[in-house]
Amino acid sequence: MSKTNIKPLGTRVLVEVVESEEKTISGIIIPDSAKEKQQKGTVLAVGKGTEKEKMEVKVGDLVVYGKYAGTEIEDGGKSYLILNQSDILATL
Repeated sequence: MSKTNIKPLGTRVLVEVVESEEKTISGIIIPDSAKEKQQKGTVLAVGKGTEKEKMEVKVGDLVVYGKYAGTEIEDGGKSYLILNQSDILATL
């Protein structure tokens, strides 16, 4: 798990995207241009929630989110995703 100083506000969640596989099971290497955008990641930080919406995910959860959800940001050369808790579809 990465260390970052990014602190999400409200019902937002900071996620480190799980990298997609570099090659198939049979050993074929997948070029970057052919890779699907990954839709799963590890929660690194969560906001405090609101009176109307309590936080359901916690740090360390592996989550699945919508394909076009969130905003990509960079910190210390690493890419992260900030998304609303409501964009999370499930925990794994």
